[in-house]
Amino acid sequence: MTLPPKPPSRPDKVSLWRYLKLFRADILSAQPARLYRAWMAEFRTPFFRSYLCNDPQLIDIVLKDRPGDFPKSNRIREGLAPLLGNSVFVTNGEVWKRQRRIIDPAFEGGRLRDTYPAMLEASLAARDRLMKNASQDVEIEQETSHAAADVIFRTLFSIPIDHHVAAEVFTQFRDYQRTQPLLNLAAFLPVPKWMPRFHRRSTRETAKAIRALITGLTTARMQEIAAGTAPDDLATKIMTTADPVTGDRFGIEEMVDQVAIFFLAGHETSASALAWALYLLATHPDVQDKVAAEVADLGETPDFSAVSRLKFTRDVFREALRLYPPVPMMVRENSCPETFRGRAVAPGAQVVISPWHVQRHERIWTDPDAFDPERWQAEACRRAAREAWLPFSAGPRVCTGAGFAMIEGPLILAVLVRAFRFEPVAGRVPVPVAHLTVRAKDGIWLRPVPRLPCSKYPRGPRGAESPPRLRRKAVLR
Repeated sequence: MTLPPKPPSRPDKVSLWRYLKLFRADILSAQPARLYRAWMAEFRTPFFRSYLCNDPQLIDIVLKDRPGDFPKSNRIREGLAPLLGNSVFVTNGEVWKRQRRIIDPAFEGGRLRDTYPAMLEASLAARDRLMKNASQDVEIEQETSHAAADVIFRTLFSIPIDHHVAAEVFTQFRDYQRTQPLLNLAAFLPVPKWMPRFHRRSTRETAKAIRALITGLTTARMQEIAAGTAPDDLATKIMTTADPVTGDRFGIEEMVDQVAIFFLAGHETSASALAWALYLLATHPDVQDKVAAEVADLGETPDFSAVSRLKFTRDVFREALRLYPPVPMMVRENSCPETFRGRAVAPGAQVVISPWHVQRHERIWTDPDAFDPERWQAEACRRAAREAWLPFSAGPRVCTGAGFAMIEGPLILAVLVRAFRFEPVAGRVPVPVAHLTVRAKDGIWLRPVPRLPCSKYPRGPRGAESPPRLRRKAVLR
């Protein structure tokens, strides 16, 4: 059995300079292999100590039981500040609570049903774009980035990705995520607040351009709300929601911060998960055949109720999120003396929860590095998932868009697999690296081959479909 690609691990002992260099280039390959078996590991530098916790009991303490004692680390803020400002992703305490009270109502169950038509439109548009390159080698991360960005703009601002502002934000963000490491030098060194943060010039410039474009959209929406002409989308819902405690609403600057994290969390993470899911399907044709069978009768424009029937497709997406969690590590800061597994943890220490490692942990999961969507039907897997499946974090700070993502991901997969059979490209095995999210070093290359209606497929070995190249009209019937 060929296992999905996994980054190489570093030797157990390296110099601090070598570690910083590895970490800045790629978080994943900077870690030793022992973390896939360890319940806890301590890392010491001259400037701080860091404790990586894979023990589910410790994870529960940090994320669920006492999250107030383990706030978001400011070291993460150092790297993301140019784009995210004071968004809900980096704030703590009362500021964070107020922001969540305003944001969360927009992502409640009923609102998700309202956003579904926009998700479907974006899914169909992604299929149509991909059809232009049918049966050719395609860098699929670029396609999933386009699709996920389209979903965000349609659901947030009621504009498609080919709108000139949306298209420019997408282009700038693609440049930003390739230049911005998760942590910059100030995250490692105890430099004073007044000292420059050493962000790359390209990072600063693209962040500034993105925020200027979002400011324009937000200002225009404020004017539409005042005039009573604003569409009933997520931006309008968030901007008109008052904090039930203080009565405050988001101003333009704070709304720009939130839109930036919606784009990061809702576009970048979904694009990563979808690209890896399609790669896994391409390299496991038997699993792809099963998804194709499930979605064959989905219809050209499935309604919201159809999502509940995508049970196996949803398991494929869950398994892709397990193997390739878009956000590989979450960093908290200890605010009071603790004892973890008999070891004293002083205030100010970094506490790291690593979905990448805990979701591949050899003591928690059976065949942890294997792609096996059917594992999700077993009680042992569901039990492991309750304590060690963290692609959206857990506890009070769980991603507010988790439900949104679990509709969007399976829907886009269903629409694309119904239209195409995805094949791997020989000689192009992607290497996972982590910058803002887990992406592939040189992209993920696949060949999307259009499908015929199931009854007309010529059958090959094991019933695999092998349709010839088709005209678009035949595929869209």
